[in-house]
Order: sequence, then C-alpha cells, then structure tokens
Amino acid sequence: MLTWMLRKIMAERGIWTGAELARLLAEKANYHLSAPSISALLTKQPRQMKAETLDALCTALDCTPNDLWVYTPPHKVKGA
Repeated sequence: MLTWMLRKIMAERGIWTGAELARLLAEKANYHLSAPSISALLTKQPRQMKAETLDALCTALDCTPNDLWVYTPPHKVKGA
C-alpha cells in the first residue's frame, strides 16, 4: 500500500498552503500547476502522476520520491 505524504513533507518545511507550494514549484522547479491540480494533490492521494510533476515536487521540496510516498507491504495471513 502506498501512502501519499505531501502534507507531512510540506509541514516539515513550513509550507502550509497550496499557494505557497505553487510559488515554490514555480521558483525552484520552473513548474506550474493549476490551482485545482494543487488542491487535488493536497486533498487526496494521486492515482497517477506525471514523472515531471513528481520531479518538480522533489526539486521544490528538496526531497525524494521515497519521502513523498511511503510503501507498507500488505499484511500476510499465516497459512495462506
């Protein structure tokens, strides 16, 4: 199971709003997302993501994809 950690990473960096994230993406990664796209990233786990968006988020937030997504293996039932 993948868990989307964008809000946590943002909070660790003192970024609290979508507008702040959009500004950071533009300044650090020269990447622009619409307000609805930013809102979607902040309110729900993405089902798919462009590699360039992931790259821009990592650049802007100075993190890796492993920081933005946390993988938890499924719980295996004994004897199954």
